Amino acid sequence: MHQHINENNILATEQYGFRNNSSNEKAFLKLINEILLAFNNKLTVGGIFFDLEKAFDSINHDILLSKCEFYGFNGKTNALLWSYLSDRYQRVLINNSSSNTTTFSEWGKIKHGVPPDSTLGPLFFLIYINDLPNIIADPSKLILFADDTSIIITNPNASKFKEDINNIIDNINDWFKGNALSLNFDKTYFLQFRPRNNYEINVKISCDNKLIKETKNTKFLGMGTDSSLSWKNHIDQMMIKLSRACYAIRYVKHFMSQDTLRTIYFLHFHSILSYGIIFWGNSTYNSNIFKIQKRVIRIIMNARNRDSCRQLLKNIKILPLKLQYIFSLLLFVAKNRDLYESNSEIHNSNTKFSSDLHTPTANLTTFQKGPFYLE
Repeated sequence: MHQHINENNILATEQYGFRNNSSNEKAFLKLINEILLAFNNKLTVGGIFFDLEKAFDSINHDILLSKCEFYGFNGKTNALLWSYLSDRYQRVLINNSSSNTTTFSEWGKIKHGVPPDSTLGPLFFLIYINDLPNIIADPSKLILFADDTSIIITNPNASKFKEDINNIIDNINDWFKGNALSLNFDKTYFLQFRPRNNYEINVKISCDNKLIKETKNTKFLGMGTDSSLSWKNHIDQMMIKLSRACYAIRYVKHFMSQDTLRTIYFLHFHSILSYGIIFWGNSTYNSNIFKIQKRVIRIIMNARNRDSCRQLLKNIKILPLKLQYIFSLLLFVAKNRDLYESNSEIHNSNTKFSSDLHTPTANLTTFQKGPFYLE
């Protein structure tokens, strides 16, 4: 199935989940770049972040099989898929620790849904939701990561912007209903993005007589996103996690060698620090993260509070925050060179800089801090 899907380019380019040569970084890059481009071009921009109720459990088997047939899985292959999905049963096991007994529910036939932890489950879901992008017209952009669904809406006209939002959410909700999926309105949010000095537009979004909640910040793929892309909320949450990791390392330092502490650093501190760093790494708030990094390095190296960390970082072979940001960004560009344009692709002038990556025109400082603006 994977071979057939890949050879025929069946999956929508808007889908980033459960795919080879894709990642949550790519999905988030698409989201952030669309917002930054809107900022740079002085467009009104907003995002709707959808939450589906029990997405994998709600997949209708008849609809799924018809979509599989549409994408070329017909004949014996479709019959095999039908056999895989049909006549399956499940029951619930309850362990009562106080009485040391086990209770089973009655067996129930599975009428819909696919197991997300199985080999085929995620692929089935990608096929099931693959035609959703077809109902979204430019300039709006849909970003999918499995069942994480978000859409960025832009328009130079504020009134048309409001109209577009309500039309789009009605169309998406109709598509969900037609495919036996349902929105969780309590966890579906609208976020209006704007540079700090721009005024906020009053937007009311409703769907099925329910008001879509507006928020100042939300999470997408584990990254805290706020209206001005300042990354303050994301960094505040990171500081809490990093402080906990710092405390844990301090607690065990007397029982561990320096090499072991370094390993613990990469497992429990670096993994948090490096996640999404290409987006927030040059934020004005990143100095708070660097302070915690210096604190944990001093703990590992058994140094005093006022000792300089420059040599300590060299000795332990750990990159300081700023260099880690640059290194991570370079790695991302090297792995995803196809996402970036060179000067020779923009103009035909044969200069010594023609092979360099093209730096787009920036009208805002915020745009210059984006991962596509490399200078």
